[in-house]
Amino acid sequence: MNATAARLTALGRAELTLLSRNRNNLFIAVLMPVLMIFLLRSSLTNLDGDLPMGIAGATLVGGTGMVLVLVVYMNLVSTYVARREELVLKRLRTGEARDAEILAGGALPASVIALAQCAILTALGPAVLDAEAPHRPDLLVAGVVAGILLLVALAAVTTVITRTTESAGLTTLPFFLISAMGSGLMVPVDTLPDPVASVAGLLPLSGVMELIRAGWLGADAVGGKELLGAGLTTVAWIVLSVFAVRKWFRWEPRR
Repeated sequence: MNATAARLTALGRAELTLLSRNRNNLFIAVLMPVLMIFLLRSSLTNLDGDLPMGIAGATLVGGTGMVLVLVVYMNLVSTYVARREELVLKRLRTGEARDAEILAGGALPASVIALAQCAILTALGPAVLDAEAPHRPDLLVAGVVAGILLLVALAAVTTVITRTTESAGLTTLPFFLISAMGSGLMVPVDTLPDPVASVAGLLPLSGVMELIRAGWLGADAVGGKELLGAGLTTVAWIVLSVFAVRKWFRWEPRR
């Protein structure tokens, strides 16, 4: 256990150093979520009358999801592809680190940054937006942690169709748009027609967003059955994503 922790720490420290030298990835991880939260609040102004949770609640829920997608998913796709093309992943596999440790170590800085930003949003967001503090912090933490696990796996899966770091912006765009419109990041699920909302509930990030929503607004805002369904959907997508990583993830550049 100590050896595993030591390897993860070393990998995470090395990745953090590389991240600090990459201005593009650093901007996406640190500043982009803040800008997107302000954009999200502005875009929700026209929907004020159609939002049961209000603009502040929708901003906090969507903002938490936005942090996870931008910091973890979009940042990690570029990171994994860059390390693959530079043969870093191939060299790491010749050492003592296991495959899961290599991927987890590479994801460690982004995950810590995402957790820190979610913590800041939780602490300062209600005061800035004149909203209530999270009603169920346990569900909020569960949603954030589950979201990080899922998005790390999905980022690794997305590298299968991403040939270069330059193309990462294109290959990550479909998931970002689908999640923004269907999972409650930028368009609250409450505003969708019932048939569309039912289908959208099966999207990869929808279960996570339901947990986050229940964390901010309370379990009553979601409902017991919906909350159970959200948890099961999230677990199912994590299992499927991990299976896909084990089966198709590329450790060497495409030739």
